[in-house]
Amino acid sequence: MKLSANFTLEELTKSQIASRKGIPNNPNASQIDNLKSLCTNVLQPIRSHFGKPVTISSGFRSGELCIAIGSKITSQHTQGQAVDFEILGMDNKELADWIISNIESYDQLILEFYEGGNSGWIHISYVNEKKNRKINGKAIRDEDTQKTTYIPY
Repeated sequence: MKLSANFTLEELTKSQIASRKGIPNNPNASQIDNLKSLCTNVLQPIRSHFGKPVTISSGFRSGELCIAIGSKITSQHTQGQAVDFEILGMDNKELADWIISNIESYDQLILEFYEGGNSGWIHISYVNEKKNRKINGKAIRDEDTQKTTYIPY
């Protein structure tokens, strides 16, 4: 099923861990509608502007999949409102900066574990035009404790 011109439901629900562990990762109709909004309002404009494939590392996650990977069951991924991605060969900070300046509406952008160049990835979410907060942050890992900390972008 196509969610937008360049994105399919299959690529937004694909999970190696779910496949390996036999975990169902099938969104319901409301979650699919959220994925369509995310693709239409955020991912497709990025894809159209750069003219390069957007590689999804994590899209929709069922509650069971979130538990299996150590994520929170309250994650926006479980509602079909969030995606982790990158454009191969592109500096993720430059991509995040472009999104902040050019994508009108999104809820949250997190530049995750960026150490220069194409390292890390971008997490972005979209709720709806009236509830999007356009919050920007960075996720970093403390080398001593190995805990993730979120700081303003």
